[in-house]
This record gives sequence, C-alpha cells and structure tokens, in this order.
Amino acid sequence: MKLITAFLHHVRVNAVVDALNDAGYRNLILQDVRGTLTPLDEFERVYSEEARLVISEAKLSLACDDAEVDTIANIIRVAGKIGNEISGWVYISAIEQALPIGGDSIIS
Repeated sequence: MKLITAFLHHVRVNAVVDALNDAGYRNLILQDVRGTLTPLDEFERVYSEEARLVISEAKLSLACDDAEVDTIANIIRVAGKIGNEISGWVYISAIEQALPIGGDSIIS
C-alpha cells in the first residue's frame, strides 16, 4: 500500500476532490495547513511576525494500492494545476501496515 499526500492551493481543492470522486476514490482526508507554496495572490498570504512567506494551503491524503498510485497522482496533478508554474506537490510514501479500528478484526 501507498500513502499519497498532496499540497494544493485552496482554489483547486474542489476540482481535485471532484476528479478523484468521479474516478471512484472517496476515502480521503483534507486538512487546512500552512506552507510555502508560491501564493497565487496576496489573498493567499497568512501574515504573521514569524513567517511572512507562509500561505494557507490544503493537504490531501489518500491511501491506495500500489497499482493505483500512478492513476491517482495523475488525477491530482491534472486537476490541481494552475497555469504554467508549479501549483503544489504530490508525495508518495510506503505504508508498512494498515489496521482497522473496530469491525470484526481480531486483536491478539
């Protein structure tokens, strides 16, 4: 299994979620985070004394089978794109183990 984590501009989140949903991928996590993507405009900047280069971003996480990685990453990269500049990042990590919480799982 793999964990796909993407950092996106908020303005593209709906398009990415819709594209993933249309392809049948629904079990995802969205978080509001702060990061250093290049802001699209001043409205994206989060001003603070400590970090003037920080903007509000979205973090999307989705676990999937190894065979689905290229498809999902491509959906995110196409739907999340804004113009010709880098619009975000997609990271792919290995998942060593995935354990259910509750259900009929056996715990020893």
